[in-house]
Amino acid sequence: MARLTRVQTQERTRVAVLAAARAEFAERGYRDGRVDAIAERAELTRGAVYSNFPGKRALYLAVLADLVERTQAPPGARPGRNLEEALGALARTWVTPAPGGIGRALPPELAGEMADVLGALAGVNAVLLGLAVEGVAGVRWDGPIHTRRVRLAELVLALLHGARQLDSLPGGAGAPAAYDVVSACERLAGLVMDDWWAPAEAAVEASEVDREWAVPEGLVDLVSGKTVASGGGAVPGPGSGAPGGGAMPSPGSGAVALSGDGVVAVLGVRRLDAVERVARCGVPVTIALVTDTPVEVLPLVRVVVGELCAAVRVAFPEAAWPEVRLVCDPGGRLATAAGFAESGDMTEAAALLSDGRVVATAEGTGAVTAVLGTRSLSREG
Repeated sequence: MARLTRVQTQERTRVAVLAAARAEFAERGYRDGRVDAIAERAELTRGAVYSNFPGKRALYLAVLADLVERTQAPPGARPGRNLEEALGALARTWVTPAPGGIGRALPPELAGEMADVLGALAGVNAVLLGLAVEGVAGVRWDGPIHTRRVRLAELVLALLHGARQLDSLPGGAGAPAAYDVVSACERLAGLVMDDWWAPAEAAVEASEVDREWAVPEGLVDLVSGKTVASGGGAVPGPGSGAPGGGAMPSPGSGAVALSGDGVVAVLGVRRLDAVERVARCGVPVTIALVTDTPVEVLPLVRVVVGELCAAVRVAFPEAAWPEVRLVCDPGGRLATAAGFAESGDMTEAAALLSDGRVVATAEGTGAVTAVLGTRSLSREG
């Protein structure tokens, strides 16, 4: 029998630790789960566990991310033909119990420790769901100030999260029935709100460059749930079950292409308020999410944003999915390929792509607007 490589051994150890952690947390919960017990279940040393995960919090988030990515769509689920049906299907997917005995609601103590990141991710989810709602509702832009559906999305998500938190209490005290949650989300489809958005001006200037562009391997787009590759359209490739791909992948296998024309935006977790202006920039855009603490924060992104994107893929027709690629970039490989070797929580940067090359970059508030401005100037010239 061939001897395992170091990488294969590490992966086998990681899989064993995750399986043991899943069993420990399902039985004892987050508060009472112990790393020593996880090591014992996995028949590994405590050091072997810590060589893969820095602590119990990182372990729990990794287990949740794996749970989200393995959860299947509810039986008979299909995209809604209109906004009411789509929101109902979204709620129906959301309230379906998760397998494995671990609830998808974050334990209060863990949520409190990561409240700032959770707040930023709630904003990301509102934008993504808002874009999907606009897509199925046929909203079109017609001027510098646009009507949108992000506030409606915030209400839908508040209802879903609130119902889940109540359901996580002992005995589900005070939790509304799943039918009522679905019905309430369907009724929200008819709510008309005063909601508008105006794009911000760039606060930085772009620099023109000329570099080759290549997409790093092994990254996953949370919106589509598929691996990413270079090209102009979907291409054959690995299935969507790769780590970070999100639950309930879209039908079919393959990879989703990152176009050689468009924008790559690099956003740190402290700059996620820029997601809307990036997503609405009007050209194909890929967002690389980066952080100073990837081992904990990016699994949380996979849990929170990955679950929402997976539910959108089930509930909304593909034509309404947000036209943005959202990639967790733990090693900063996509950021480096775009020209930003150093990135972290406070990064806001953008690279403009044209014909498979990086032709402009900018760093700071409004970086996407800045690089798109160089395209306009070159056309005028």
